[in-house]
Amino acid sequence: MQRHQIARLRRDVRKRTLTVASIERLTPRMLRLGFTSATLRDFESAAHDDHIKLFFPSTDTVDGKPCMRDFTPRAFDTEQGRLTIDFALHESGPATRWASAARVGDTLEIGGPRGSAVVPDDFDWYLLIGDETALSAIGRRVEELRAGVPVATFVVAAAGEAQSFQTRARWTPHWIARTPGTDDAALLRASLADHILPGGDGFVWIAAEASVARSIRTYMLDERRHPKEWTKAAGYWKRGEADAHERIED
Repeated sequence: MQRHQIARLRRDVRKRTLTVASIERLTPRMLRLGFTSATLRDFESAAHDDHIKLFFPSTDTVDGKPCMRDFTPRAFDTEQGRLTIDFALHESGPATRWASAARVGDTLEIGGPRGSAVVPDDFDWYLLIGDETALSAIGRRVEELRAGVPVATFVVAAAGEAQSFQTRARWTPHWIARTPGTDDAALLRASLADHILPGGDGFVWIAAEASVARSIRTYMLDERRHPKEWTKAAGYWKRGEADAHERIED
């Protein structure tokens, strides 16, 4: 089998109703909720950056339909019927309002994942870049990588938002505190400029606000000359636009 082949999986979307079983404040702006449900026994999520739809009750819509938002399954245990989701608390939207008020015993409906793009764990190194919204995917990837493989993470976030991950990989974290008057793309580019890419084949993964992710992808392709086929970028949100998710390609 040829190395470095990304496997694309599709599955039928299934809705599940989950119950909040645990609540943990990871950092001042990151809340971790643990959910349980017998329906999670056959839950599948093959890629670290999979997305599930969460359905939040909303009084903002005219027809009363719930608001949908994309979230990454941070961790799951099918034997125990458990799913962990991290919520980055930012501006007051339906997800932040619901998570901030959640109590053990509350219920929430989810759907998916619809599909997965599985990047194999056969590269010589990995570089993961993003903001707070990417931390679930970054943390999951760091924790799932094989023993000893080099992985560097560059995350721009508010001060005090650094997290620790348990991993067998050789992880080098770079936490970049967001500063007033400087955009995330500039902060990330400045930090990445001092980073020496290891030899061999590497995979670069980027997720942040759409314009930031696009800027960093351009930087990695044009200035760092990293192969496009081993680079993946996505806009996990878009400034001024609700419920935006953008896969960034040419």
